[in-house]
Amino acid sequence: MLKKEITYFLTALMFFTRIPIPFKIPYSNEIMNQSQKYYAAIGLLVGIFNALIYTICQFILPVDIAIIITMIASVLLTGAFHEDGFTDVCDSFGGGYGKEKILMIMKDSRIGAYGVIGVILLLLLKFTSLQHIAENNFWLMIFSLIAAHSVSRFFSGMMIYTHEYVTDIDKSKSKPMANKALPIKNLVISFLFCLVPFIVFGEWKFLLILPLCYTGKVYLGWYFKKYIGGYTGDCLGTVQQVTEVLFYLGILILCKFL
Repeated sequence: MLKKEITYFLTALMFFTRIPIPFKIPYSNEIMNQSQKYYAAIGLLVGIFNALIYTICQFILPVDIAIIITMIASVLLTGAFHEDGFTDVCDSFGGGYGKEKILMIMKDSRIGAYGVIGVILLLLLKFTSLQHIAENNFWLMIFSLIAAHSVSRFFSGMMIYTHEYVTDIDKSKSKPMANKALPIKNLVISFLFCLVPFIVFGEWKFLLILPLCYTGKVYLGWYFKKYIGGYTGDCLGTVQQVTEVLFYLGILILCKFL
C-alpha cells in the first residue's frame, strides 16, 4: 500500500515538475489517475521551493528583484507547464470561433498575440500582487507563496471531477487525467494537503479566500463548457494560474478590510 502511494506521489512529481527521479517507477493510466490526490502536495513543494528562493534573495537584493527571481525559479522548476496552458487558452479562445477551431488552435505549438498579451498581463498582475504582499510583512509573503500554489492545484484538479474531458484523448498532454472514474476520497486528500499552510502558519482567516478561488474555477468551468463542452489539459493549467493569482488578490483584499 505504501509503495503504491509513493508511486502515485512520484508520478505527480514527475508530471508537474522538472525534478528528476533517480530510479524507474511503473507507469499506467491508473497510476496517473490516482496521482491526482497529490496535486496539492506538489503545490506545497513548489510553494516551499519558491519561499526558500525568495527568503534567500530578499536578504541580498531589493524585494522586487527577489520576487522576479522567485518567479523565474518557479517557471524553471515546473517547466512553465501551467503558464503554457494559460497561453494556449488565451490564443485559442481569443482567436477561435466554434469548438473545432478553438481546439485546433489550442493544439498549435505556436504562440499568437492573444497568448503573448495574456501571459504578460498575468505575470504582471502576479508580480504586482506579490510585491504588495511582501510590503505587508515577510511571513505573510512566505505563507502566500506556499498556500497559493497548493490551493490553486487543488482547484485545478477539481475540474476533473466536475467537467467532461474534450478533444482527441490520444494527442493531449492530459490524456491520463481524462478518466472520470476517480474516487471522491482522492479529492478530499488533495484538499487536506492544501490546508497544511493554514494550519502551520495559523492563518485561518485566509480560508475566506477559498470561495473567491472557487468562484474563479466555477466561472472558467462554465466558460470552457459553453464553448468547447468541457476541459482540456490547457484548461486545467489556466485554472491553476487564475486561482493562484486570485489567492494573492484575496490576501490583499483581506489585509485591506480585516
